Amino acid sequence: MLLIVCPYCGERSELEFTNAGEAHIRRPSDPSALSDEAWAAFLFYRSNPKGTHAERWRHTHGCGKFFNALRDTRTDRIVATYKIGQPAPMVETGAPDAATPRMAGRP
Repeated sequence: MLLIVCPYCGERSELEFTNAGEAHIRRPSDPSALSDEAWAAFLFYRSNPKGTHAERWRHTHGCGKFFNALRDTRTDRIVATYKIGQPAPMVETGAPDAATPRMAGRP
């Protein structure tokens, strides 16, 4: 069983959480000015990296709050969790060519 650390409640079972998609997605400042293609890209296209990825999660059966998590898509391991509005923490991505820690996920 996967254990996830809620930044508000602490470590809990994965059964208490719901994945809410990619984190750090910037909303368009003027959605009505977007073309249909640009609007579809904003709504539906997400990155799907092999490695560390920033995701938004919700502690559905706990505090109910949203938070961000850095998850390694190769191993399904949660590397770090942090509150909404905070920057992604510096973590070692675990990539074979990574000699130094670097920012994981989107800025």
